[in-house]
Amino acid sequence: MSEPAVRARARWPFERRVTALAMALALPALALGVFVLSALDVSHVLRACLIILLVLLIGGTAALLRESIIQPLRGLANVVEAYRAGDYTVRGRRSAKGDALGDLVGEINDLGRTLHEQRLRAMEATALLDKLVGDIDVAVLAFDGAHELRLANPAAIRLLGIEVGTALGRRAADLALDEFLDDARPTRIVGAVAGRSGRWQVTHGTFRESGLVQHLLIIADVRQALRDEERLAWQRLIRVIGHEVNNSLTPIRSLAETLRDMLQRTLGPGQSREETLEALGVIADRTEGLGRFLAQYSRLARLPPPRPRWIPAAPLLARVAVLDPERRIETGSDPDLEACVDEDQLEQVLINLVKNALESQAPDGGHVAVRAQSRGGGLSITVLDSGPGIANPDNLFVPFFTTKPGGSGVGLALSRQIIEAHGGTLRLDNRSDARGAVATVEIPGAARR
Repeated sequence: MSEPAVRARARWPFERRVTALAMALALPALALGVFVLSALDVSHVLRACLIILLVLLIGGTAALLRESIIQPLRGLANVVEAYRAGDYTVRGRRSAKGDALGDLVGEINDLGRTLHEQRLRAMEATALLDKLVGDIDVAVLAFDGAHELRLANPAAIRLLGIEVGTALGRRAADLALDEFLDDARPTRIVGAVAGRSGRWQVTHGTFRESGLVQHLLIIADVRQALRDEERLAWQRLIRVIGHEVNNSLTPIRSLAETLRDMLQRTLGPGQSREETLEALGVIADRTEGLGRFLAQYSRLARLPPPRPRWIPAAPLLARVAVLDPERRIETGSDPDLEACVDEDQLEQVLINLVKNALESQAPDGGHVAVRAQSRGGGLSITVLDSGPGIANPDNLFVPFFTTKPGGSGVGLALSRQIIEAHGGTLRLDNRSDARGAVATVEIPGAARR
């Protein structure tokens, strides 16, 4: 279409063009009517009245033709405007099926229903995604192209140790996360994130929003998964060792006792007899001791699942305190505090922790404090001592590792396994307020008053 024609159409809106077209269609009928009326042999007054009546009739017909075209289009324009504003519940009025305009109204109504259903599905999916991202114990962060934080779920806020109101807009460099955004590797295992040590799996990906590149970081603490795999490996090893060694220890012990009885009856008194009997006695005793040693390790592989129930916390701490005859154990707990735990298993954990704390004290003094409290609806128990502290924290929970003479290296590993089976955590750290160490047990949702 030529430029003058485009300008002419711009000066003549659609409604005027429809009106002009309707009048143009009515002009031949009007001219014919005037010609017929002029030929009639009637008075001039009657002829004028008939001509006026004819003009009104033809004008009304043209106006009706115009409105029959304009009104449905105005209604459709209102419907489309509502869709553009996000209201997909508005529907156009369909006059009849089978005509072009009715079919257009029907298609637009179907489009509105489709958009409405898609919006509902999108809202439901978004709500589910928000729920998952908010509840998942994995940090999810989104940065824009300038490495400024645009999204952070509660796990990310806890990991970074920042306030929710000041999180968005902060740069990745300020959060010590810029190295992960610049790394081309999609997934990596690191030993520290934002100054927090541990074992972290960092996944980096990109996506586009409004045509601009955005960065997505997913940071997961894999220590629990690694510990679970480690525990399964130790359990399998313990089962194999226990089975094979016990199969050998039983006949060795039986034969040693049999030989000792036979030689005791047949050999006469003398040094050789006593030495032989003593050697056989050592074999029998060490065989029995090795069996007890393996039985203790086998507890790691046969730990039953916990059976929690609500119990008062104060009596549990009191039972642990009486284990020390010198009364060096101080206990503290709200008298109305209750814990939802497996009583026997948690008592065993506290016995192990208190025993380690007592053994770390100097012979001439020192004390141990055991405190229980409710923290955010969760049970928190601390065991504090005044000993030398922890010198080698890396191997504390490794089965068979011990720094104590005669120790088995099972107590802490078994204690952590019990607490993690309750859904909680067990940590051992050096105290920041004084000399000594502190063991912290935390079980979410396991405390009430």
